[in-house]
Amino acid sequence: MRQILAVTAGLAVLAASACSAPTPPRSDAPSATPTGPATLPAPTGPHPVGTTARYLKDTSRPDPWNLDADARELKVTLWYPTEHRDGQRAPYMTPKESELTLKGLGVAGVPYDTLSKTRTNAIHNAEPAGKKLPLVVLSPGFTKPMSTLTSLAEDLASRGYVVAGIDHTYESYATTFPDGRVTECLACDSDTDPGFGTGAVQGRAADVSFVLDQLTSKRNDSGLIDRSRIAMAGQSLGGAAAVAAMLKDSRIRAGIDMDGTTYARIPKSGFSRPFMFMGSPRHVPGGRDNSWSRDWKLLTGWKRWLVLSGADHQSFTDGPLLAGALGIKPAYGLLPAARSAELTRTYVTAFLDQHLKSQRQPLLNEPSSRYPEVTFCPATCGQS
Repeated sequence: MRQILAVTAGLAVLAASACSAPTPPRSDAPSATPTGPATLPAPTGPHPVGTTARYLKDTSRPDPWNLDADARELKVTLWYPTEHRDGQRAPYMTPKESELTLKGLGVAGVPYDTLSKTRTNAIHNAEPAGKKLPLVVLSPGFTKPMSTLTSLAEDLASRGYVVAGIDHTYESYATTFPDGRVTECLACDSDTDPGFGTGAVQGRAADVSFVLDQLTSKRNDSGLIDRSRIAMAGQSLGGAAAVAAMLKDSRIRAGIDMDGTTYARIPKSGFSRPFMFMGSPRHVPGGRDNSWSRDWKLLTGWKRWLVLSGADHQSFTDGPLLAGALGIKPAYGLLPAARSAELTRTYVTAFLDQHLKSQRQPLLNEPSSRYPEVTFCPATCGQS
């Protein structure tokens, strides 16, 4: 089921992987002249943003993909509010990570270091500001590095959240560790195996619980994170992992699945913590993916199911923002890159503000004329 994608139309710059019902490759995809390095949109919150990376080792379990590794190593990128507005901007990727990612996706015709030149907004290693801030865990799609959710992470940090983005080692095209090792996608050799999705999200749930142990332990307590206010969001397999992680770990109070087929089975007794599905039209009731319809009936607490007209699988990532730098001309009918980012940021932030900050969000109660692309399912699906 794995697909090594050629340069496809529009948002397939970071194309969907096996676990997320990808758009088939197209050899006749439209192309354009590369625009030069991409620039991520500025965060919309009041705070400057800092970022740093932590490298963690879970010695209690072997790596699920590398049989020679008796411990699970993870890279975790943190974004957070800071008072520093000046300083070195954090790199989006290393040149080697860019090369391996573009080769993995089959993107040609641009220098392999193109993605490493993407301009971010966060200040590298800036001192955090604030105390007892809510924590949001982010998990990317299969084969994708955590950097592909940078725009969302920066925006959340600017609005007073600590964001912990997990690179699930051996599940993306490239992850770099401090000793210079660059791990590649060993899991890509297994994704046609029966039960791959179910096993992968369980592994990610274990990653998330370990990261929470490390970030919230008394030994590492800096006062920055409020351990009572934790949520998780993810795209594609990362969104499916949010369901699995919440079923495993009661510390996660609320969750969001962005366009990910779900695999972890919710008990028949139901699941009562707040949850939001947000996806492309393939997730309408009766659409190509019926996993949300199955799980919707078992969500017994606060819940929303939002579908964005014109959205693609990668509309919830940085993919559309990077298309110009890669010389990809967006396909007709897809959401413009800036609008994709705006919608994702707006609705994710509204959900988190309501459930982690106790701030009522009327935006989540009914359709908005300001955001006509957003349909509330199942109530109004097919009616607009």
